[in-house]
Amino acid sequence: MKGLPEERAVSLALYIIEHNATVRQTAKKFNISKSTVHKDVSERLKTINEALYKQVKLVLEQNKSERHIRGGLATKNKYERLRKK
Repeated sequence: MKGLPEERAVSLALYIIEHNATVRQTAKKFNISKSTVHKDVSERLKTINEALYKQVKLVLEQNKSERHIRGGLATKNKYERLRKK
């Protein structure tokens, strides 16, 4: 996703909020790097739209607190798939 960084930051933020998406999922959807997503929603967005920034921050904090669970489930699924083969 090319274009103005300010517009991109708002688009990314709206996507994260609407889909409760992680930085990785958002980066994949918009075909940009995780670093770009993180910079846009954590630095640029703060100066553009403070209210939107606070909403995104809540979603990202929730994702961060849950990531160890997602990682454990992914590992569990991996070994279940291997066991079935």
